[in-house]
Amino acid sequence: MNLKTLVWRELAERPMAVLTSTLAILLGVTALVAIRHVTVFSEQEVGQQLQSLGANVLVLPKDATLQDYYSADLTAQTLPESHVSSILLANLAGVERLSPKLCVSAKVANRDVTLTGILPQSEFQAKSVWQSVSLFSNKHDGCKKAACGPKTYDAAPETLASNRTIDQLKGNEAIIGADVAEFSNLQVGQSVPMLGEKLQVLAVLPRTGTVDDSRVFAHLHTVQRLTNAGEVVNAIEVMGCCEDAAGGLVSKLAELLPDSKVVTISQVVSTQVGVNRLMSQLSLLVLGILVVVGGASVATTISSNVRERRREVGTLMALGATPSFVTRLFLLKACVLGIVGAIGGSVLGLIVAVVLGSQWAGVTVTPLPGLLAMAVAAALFITMLAAFWPARSAARLDPCICFQEV
Repeated sequence: MNLKTLVWRELAERPMAVLTSTLAILLGVTALVAIRHVTVFSEQEVGQQLQSLGANVLVLPKDATLQDYYSADLTAQTLPESHVSSILLANLAGVERLSPKLCVSAKVANRDVTLTGILPQSEFQAKSVWQSVSLFSNKHDGCKKAACGPKTYDAAPETLASNRTIDQLKGNEAIIGADVAEFSNLQVGQSVPMLGEKLQVLAVLPRTGTVDDSRVFAHLHTVQRLTNAGEVVNAIEVMGCCEDAAGGLVSKLAELLPDSKVVTISQVVSTQVGVNRLMSQLSLLVLGILVVVGGASVATTISSNVRERRREVGTLMALGATPSFVTRLFLLKACVLGIVGAIGGSVLGLIVAVVLGSQWAGVTVTPLPGLLAMAVAAALFITMLAAFWPARSAARLDPCICFQEV
């Protein structure tokens, strides 16, 4: 009779003990897989929501309000442009992009418009003082797993409407909103008169239904020069990682820039970020429960089996079975329990996550092979570890003493 036959016969003779141990492992893995799947896809959804917002943290003048910002940023107060350098040199975790802006009133075709000076992202690489810091590369695990933004950004100027930043913009170029293009009959390549100077239209933004439709965007330094405003801005838009934008980044920026007001416009997802953190911690709790309950159940089952089968174990050893054979006998039994419970729990947990994911967090869940493999491996490792000591105890039994027991 070989090792596999002995294991299958033992499992068949003790179905209730097998069912109890397998169920403990299965339920633990089910909860772990379901919670982690929902958490991962919920974090991705939060990242996409924040990315759709564009800027999720604003640095404004001390007495400015969000109402000032949304009414075309028109406020007499300004911030030093040097605050941009301060933010970059601080190298705060989670800061992905910056967009300083200066807004002034102007006219196009005798219509009032907002001329907004922006700093293209190429300028950040041009200044040597900023090349010494790892700009926008200081992401932590939260940013990576939440996928708060793409690693590279589309260089097309039209993406300014959604990304809130632009890669290239020359000093004599302008980007106009949909309303401006419509009432002035301006097209790409034509010139738009702006504060006594003509700027070439680089692109027309798609209609957004926001104040951006009546804006003209030009290079920040061009707007500063045309208005004699000096090196100042009205606002600094910060595109930050969702974990930081909803929490610590605001306080760090406020501490760094005490003469300004730092506000977040990501409250729409801050609650979900908190839920994600809770679920992530809950998954660790479930893993702990799996270790304690599942491991204890397997250890108890194997120990009980060793006590009940002492005479059989003694007989096997008297017939020539080695201690390693006896150890492998009980470990193989534990391995079967672990594999059945882990695979069953993974399948059941995935079904629960797919079916209830939309109800729990409003997300669509798809299988994550890496997570499933990790759950199976963890369950199998815990099962084998729990069974190792009882199996070693069985291998140390003395056949003579076993036969003396009644």
